[in-house]
Amino acid sequence: MNKKILVTGATGFIGSALVKKLAVTSNEVSIIVRKSSDLTSLEDVLDKVKLVYGDITDRGSLDSALQGIDYVYHSAGLTYMGDKKNELLYKINVEGTRNILQASLAAGVKRVVHVSSITAVGIAFDKKPLNESSEWNFKALGLEYARTKHMSEIEVAEAVKKGLDCVIVNPAFVFGAGDINFNAGRIIKDIYNRKLPFYPLGGVCVVDVENVADTIITAMEIGKTGERYIIGGENVSYKQLADTISRITGAPKVLFPLPFWMARILRAILDKYKNRNRVSKLFNLSMFRVASEFLYYDSSKATRELHMRVEPHEKSIINAFEWYRERNMLN
Repeated sequence: MNKKILVTGATGFIGSALVKKLAVTSNEVSIIVRKSSDLTSLEDVLDKVKLVYGDITDRGSLDSALQGIDYVYHSAGLTYMGDKKNELLYKINVEGTRNILQASLAAGVKRVVHVSSITAVGIAFDKKPLNESSEWNFKALGLEYARTKHMSEIEVAEAVKKGLDCVIVNPAFVFGAGDINFNAGRIIKDIYNRKLPFYPLGGVCVVDVENVADTIITAMEIGKTGERYIIGGENVSYKQLADTISRITGAPKVLFPLPFWMARILRAILDKYKNRNRVSKLFNLSMFRVASEFLYYDSSKATRELHMRVEPHEKSIINAFEWYRERNMLN
């Protein structure tokens, strides 16, 4: 029997990868989009999905969008590393999640997969990878994005108590083909174009978008209600990551380590002399503060329970770089 599926956040990097996989199944796939949404990332599958106009911040639009829907993939969210959009982060990531959960309960949806983030898990201050039961400790960094992703999971726990069947997934730092907005891919572009002369002293967990989308679909099928699953791969320092990107793209090595205290001074100098465009957009202090810590995670639960593949981080970088190069997106 065909399942009726609704995806939020379908135009995003993870959401579009997910929709492309769902669209080739026999299921009826609907995507909720705004009239102003850019559908470029979905142009290959628009004839296979149904567009439903609505917004997760508008509860009324969700009630009509969810009529007759069996399964919901909630991947909509605002990713922003800074402190200038705090109200919007809360409105989309917390209130938007609450809206989709309440509307799903009201519509009798059978199951929801909530796409969260590793920032809702925490920071590995001692470099020891965190797992799903680690206590959230991102508060120390004062990053509103992380706080709202943490709070969205509290909303999920409340909905589960009320009887909604819901599973949480926490993707790590996602690379791969299809990253049209240069989310993680910005680091590839900027190293390739010699706009990142230094690297932060932290590290990160790298995963390919194909693995993420496959594992999210498996989470819908066999994930345990109320559980969370970290979808990650290799834990690498930013120096290792920069070295890999340099090797694959043929760019010169990034040679200079930059501690956070020094980054603050350098940022102030660059701002004073208006040299912003010569250095990567990644060099904002909120982002650099996070990149100075270790976002290392243990993904063995997803490997064990959701049969997630774990691949070398090089493979992801190659996939992303070749995809960008074929489309002349690196200049």
